[in-house]
Amino acid sequence: MPTRIRFATAHSVYDTFADLRRIGSPPVEGAPSLDHARLLLGSPRPHDAVLFIAHLLPRRETVWWGLQCARGMLGAAAEDAAFRAAEAWVRAPEEDARRAALAAFEAGDMRSPTTWLAFAAGWSGGSVTAPDQDPLPAPPSACPMGVATAVMLAAAAGDPLGVSQRARACAEAGIRFADGGSASVGREGAAIGS
Repeated sequence: MPTRIRFATAHSVYDTFADLRRIGSPPVEGAPSLDHARLLLGSPRPHDAVLFIAHLLPRRETVWWGLQCARGMLGAAAEDAAFRAAEAWVRAPEEDARRAALAAFEAGDMRSPTTWLAFAAGWSGGSVTAPDQDPLPAPPSACPMGVATAVMLAAAAGDPLGVSQRARACAEAGIRFADGGSASVGREGAAIGS
């Protein structure tokens, strides 16, 4: 299966998104992106791997991965208006769907993972201001940061002792998805599929 990564090397990801320089050790020169993601996954801070993967994947794919993590962690509770708006944008990444996701974010609860998925879809490109205002493009890192926030909020739902395990399962699913496999995550934080 073909990979779904935007950047062949980890340095390319870090060079494109300066905010990543705060996580973990800098990548080894020339290190393949997926190898670096696996290195971060093996660290005691799986949220670093989540953040890196969110930036590694193309915008549409990173939102899809976030949707699968939220669905896996939250079950039916994830299926709200913000979730549906983000999913609609992934399925048809057109301007109307992006604007609908942006509206769902603006109406959402900032404590909800699904609101952040709508943010990620709404801030995936184009202008983030109303159509009758001067255009203001979304910052390049807005979409991946929104997905990383959503994934970590979803992982934090439930038993506090399982947060790291659930974040790790989402990162594993992200690596598998980036490598051409499934993005599914089970309810208890186990990665599903191969």
